[in-house]
Amino acid sequence: MLTTVCVALCSLTFLLGYGLARMARRRQALPEPGRTDDATFTTLHTAAMAAPALRAGLDRDSARKAVRHLHALLGTSAVAITSTEAALAWDGPCTDDVLTYARATLAAGRAQVFPGERHGAELGAVVVPLTVDGTVVGALAAFDGQVSAALVRTVTEVGRWVSGQLELAELDSSRRRALEAEMRALRAQISPHFVYNALTTIASFVRTDPKRARELLLDFADFSRYALRRADDFTTLADELTCVDRYLLLERARFGDKLRFSMQVAPEVLPVPVPFLCLQPLVENAIKHGMRGRGGPGEVRVVVRDAGPEAHITVEDDGAGMDPECARRLLDEDPAREGNGIGLANVDLRLRQIYGDGYGLVVETALGAGTKVRLRVPKTSLSSL
Repeated sequence: MLTTVCVALCSLTFLLGYGLARMARRRQALPEPGRTDDATFTTLHTAAMAAPALRAGLDRDSARKAVRHLHALLGTSAVAITSTEAALAWDGPCTDDVLTYARATLAAGRAQVFPGERHGAELGAVVVPLTVDGTVVGALAAFDGQVSAALVRTVTEVGRWVSGQLELAELDSSRRRALEAEMRALRAQISPHFVYNALTTIASFVRTDPKRARELLLDFADFSRYALRRADDFTTLADELTCVDRYLLLERARFGDKLRFSMQVAPEVLPVPVPFLCLQPLVENAIKHGMRGRGGPGEVRVVVRDAGPEAHITVEDDGAGMDPECARRLLDEDPAREGNGIGLANVDLRLRQIYGDGYGLVVETALGAGTKVRLRVPKTSLSSL
């Protein structure tokens, strides 16, 4: 990563010098201070206009968006971008030999010069390979009536800058793939945990109350249809609360009247998208710790409020609570470690990965004071996620 950034910065520094030199040559003198600022701004602005497209990777669409800015940056008669197999985009009167030139350059693995007068073409060409992590992925070709040593150096440096942007795009893509794989691994912990606890509850009724066991199996079928579905990473808050309700049917069967539960939800936040299975583990944790060691009934409360651009959610129990340091350790646990189930660390990590560190869980607890877990999710549409 550091190497890629250094290459991009060095190439950009060269481009700044190249922009100033072009202005000086046009005026046959060193540019005045104000004109130097203009050239610096123009070069930086042009490079900045090309960068977003290149950061999307190398394809026909990104090449089409970037090529006109690279043409303006180089100031040659024409510029073309190719992949290893096809001409992706060009700006200006490019020769039909662009792909032939590109293939020769890709085969050589280094910059190639094609003087026009030697190849029956009006324009000469400088073609440089574009690389990502040492692999040639395409070529940048600049065409001009006069191919000088300065032009060769310039196109080479622009090619290095473009390669740096493409490598950053690949790093972004690799980071996204790693994040998606980690998200899938975290979610993979959820389903077995649900199945184990639900079936254990149902099994306790098989001999003592078969009819009740059959009813719970139907409830479990509805619950598992949601929990085990092949879903996206997001669902609506309404669906999550329905999942919680199905889960509570199974837990009430285990605890009976010892478990009290209340839910207060602002209806306007029901369509808000939330990470799949982010609430049920918090309710499960509240029941697990809230009911532990209690002789009498325990209560779990869920409150969902509309907070302008966000939805604020709290899951609270009136149990024994815990030492704040213990709660901190729970959040710091490795969610992938065997035995951690789908506790607080799993949900906390997924929230931070999706929304940023400012959106992790907040746990308020003390010995003898119960536990309250708070989370925030920004309002947005599922289509934008």
